[in-house]
Amino acid sequence: MFMMYTTYLSVSECIDSLKNPDWVFIDCRFSLQEPDQGYQDYLEGHIPGSIYVHLNRDLSGKIVDGKTGRHPLPEIEPFAEMISTWGIDHQTQVVVYDNSGGALAARLWWMLRWLGHEYVAILNGGWNAWIQSGNAQEKKQSARASRVFHPKQQPGFIVNAGFVDKIRNDPDYLLIDSRSPERYWAIEETIDSVAGHIPGAISAPYSENLDDEGFFLNDESLKKRFEIVLLEYPPENIVVYCGSGVTACHNLIAMLRGGFKLPRLYAGSWSDWITDSSRPTTP
Repeated sequence: MFMMYTTYLSVSECIDSLKNPDWVFIDCRFSLQEPDQGYQDYLEGHIPGSIYVHLNRDLSGKIVDGKTGRHPLPEIEPFAEMISTWGIDHQTQVVVYDNSGGALAARLWWMLRWLGHEYVAILNGGWNAWIQSGNAQEKKQSARASRVFHPKQQPGFIVNAGFVDKIRNDPDYLLIDSRSPERYWAIEETIDSVAGHIPGAISAPYSENLDDEGFFLNDESLKKRFEIVLLEYPPENIVVYCGSGVTACHNLIAMLRGGFKLPRLYAGSWSDWITDSSRPTTP
């Protein structure tokens, strides 16, 4: 039985599995400012055999102005059919990567976990670590033979704005904002139309899970970090959010690596919260 990976793995741990039919590599590079840049980067070079997945088109549902955030979750059945076309079933080891320290690949990591697929991991250090190690790359677009993926939506993974509004000032719950301090404190906002954060939320930027070279901190460092953040709150009473339900997933991986259980995700996040002007915000 091969070892299966569920959080992240290193370049050296996956290099021998490039041609393993039970391993799927997925390139998640993406730029919010230039949505097509990730695909162009993929065509210029990617891990051999990896397929490209687009955050807006593949990992998000339809945006409804005034009702959804920037990256609403897609409908489950069509998304499961797409997963099948990527050559994934429940026995497949999935490796996701980007060039952003895992901040974008974490979205697909979480979505697969949400639908019951445990064997998915981020490539630690991502594309940068791959090329710096001198490994092969290819430029042709890859495709895989389809498999059958049966979604098994996991309970307790998601909360909505109504739930967040009820618990945000409840001392028995912890609400965590994963964005940068500048966005949390409304010092800088270049993405969403309203600056600030959800009242009652604390700041725990996902970027602090990484070292200066874009690798996750070691498990002991992550444990120490989140011991201070999470205190004694049970995981079912912890809700994590970000701008649109993407980078918050990075914090979830880091919490698991630190030895904590998976909390819940406010998938709509800040961009969903601000669609209703009656919901309070604070700088």
